[in-house]
Amino acid sequence: MNRSSVISLPAVISSVLALTFGAAHVNLQAAEAGATIMPKYTAEMETLTADSRVQAALDYVLTIEEQSRAELIELTEIPAPPFKEEVRAAHFAEMLKARGLKDVRIDGAGNVIGRRPGTSGDKVVAYAAHLDTVFPEGTDVTVKFEGDKLVSPGIGDNTRGLITLLEVISAFDSAGIETEADVLFVGNVGEEGLGDLRGVKYLFRDGAEKIDTFIAVDGGNAERIVYGGVGSHRYRVTFKGPGGHSWGAFGLANPQHALGRAIALFDENAPSVTSVGEKTSYNVGRIGGGTSINSIPFEAWMEIDMRSGNQDKLDDIDAVLQSAIQTALEQENEGRLDGPPLTVDVDRVGTRPAAKGDASSALVQRAMAATTALGVAPSLQISSTDSNLPISKGIPAVTMSRGGKSGNAHSLHEWWQPIDVHLGPQIGILTILAEAGLAD
Repeated sequence: MNRSSVISLPAVISSVLALTFGAAHVNLQAAEAGATIMPKYTAEMETLTADSRVQAALDYVLTIEEQSRAELIELTEIPAPPFKEEVRAAHFAEMLKARGLKDVRIDGAGNVIGRRPGTSGDKVVAYAAHLDTVFPEGTDVTVKFEGDKLVSPGIGDNTRGLITLLEVISAFDSAGIETEADVLFVGNVGEEGLGDLRGVKYLFRDGAEKIDTFIAVDGGNAERIVYGGVGSHRYRVTFKGPGGHSWGAFGLANPQHALGRAIALFDENAPSVTSVGEKTSYNVGRIGGGTSINSIPFEAWMEIDMRSGNQDKLDDIDAVLQSAIQTALEQENEGRLDGPPLTVDVDRVGTRPAAKGDASSALVQRAMAATTALGVAPSLQISSTDSNLPISKGIPAVTMSRGGKSGNAHSLHEWWQPIDVHLGPQIGILTILAEAGLAD
């Protein structure tokens, strides 16, 4: 790694910043109309990066790659299946304690939380990465090597994010940095799949400890700043009936036929929502039911995922689904020759709120300024991350890079590669300090 890739000399900071901030304006405008960095945040970042302690923290990150790689392997090889993150959580709690955090605990949802007290205590900034992976219990998570690539399920998404948290803590300690605000370092549960953001929902539940700013670490590209949330509604729909022999009980209402009608009706009518306005998607991801080829099923089920960055659009596509289900139920029951009518259970199994971001907000501006200060032109994006929940509640939140390059996420051949790995923690350092305040 070339140390010149990081701004480390205060004497040249102003000229480098002037060039990189100017270049960033063009790219930002392509990603988000009017998303330029305001002069006051440029000036704030210039002052921050000129501080010798901040320079020391940024430089320190370059010295710990070998240790970080060893800890990444160690943590990756501790499975963290959905809803079974306990063993990894306990180990991560010990890693936070080993970094000197005194107030380390595991909360009622299973989130690991460590506090680094600030000098004022008037504000709380959370810096979080999710503990869980998408992979079921029993998955082989042994780390293998392909050149400089590390290959294992979950190694990038999001075990590397947890390592980024550890690097930032170590950099602050090494440089003697104190913040004005308290900083919570959080390994949260329930980000993936049917976890339904249960970790951050618990963090922001009514009556919970105050969090003023939430910065999530998830995703490899250094330029990516998620400032808005793609919401999702997820359902498991189950049609039920008496079932029977395919010949002897012919004429009974058939749950599988109703399921097929519902899917067809939904697919036919969904374009009334998806073909206009902001992007909205839908997917019937899983179907099942029945006992044999010559049996009328007693139940048939499907699981559906619908997404949009606009809550109204998400509600609209949801309404199309509900109508399709009820119409299919009515049509199948009307056509039966014998027996009782079918029933249907419509269970919501996941809700992520859509959340509109504000490119002019202080946190988003500071995240852009931090990224630009490191020579990277930021790209504002919307996605489905842990930040959805706080943004939907009006709490400043972004999701930022964990560092390095990765690929094949959510597959058994997921890989992570230590290319520009320093940028993740360095972006985190600058964003946290801009938001939490560098204490004198």
